[in-house]
Amino acid sequence: MNNLNAIGLDKNRAAILAEKLNTLLANYSIFYQNTRGYHWNIKGEKFFELHLKFEELYNDLLLKIDEVAERVLTLGHTPLHNYSAYRSASTIKESEQVSDGLLAVSNVLQSFQTLIVLQREILDLAGDACDEGTNALMSDYIREQEKLVWMYSSFLG
Repeated sequence: MNNLNAIGLDKNRAAILAEKLNTLLANYSIFYQNTRGYHWNIKGEKFFELHLKFEELYNDLLLKIDEVAERVLTLGHTPLHNYSAYRSASTIKESEQVSDGLLAVSNVLQSFQTLIVLQREILDLAGDACDEGTNALMSDYIREQEKLVWMYSSFLG
């Protein structure tokens, strides 16, 4: 019993999950800020369409950032909370000012690919740890993001 955390998961497995979730949190946070930049700086023919899509996207990312951080806390660990830690842990890199819509959408697709691969790793770890809460969260994110990949890819042609 003493090797279980407050929600009945093995402490060692929960620690590994929390570490991976912190990596996910870092990636989401950099992606969020990049998307804000796309929203603010987009120019050109598709401005109105992309300006709204990027706003929709960063609002969704903000919710996911909070959910992931709260999941880390639920597992009994501390979520990362500063950009120096995010920059260090994230595979997604900060975008320079991007005003070209097609380049921004391309960056969004690359970011989704990074997230989906990482979320699949977390899904496997959560399954091994019998962590249904993390499992459900990752399954939902993957399903939503796979559809968004299809939609943003269709936009690029």
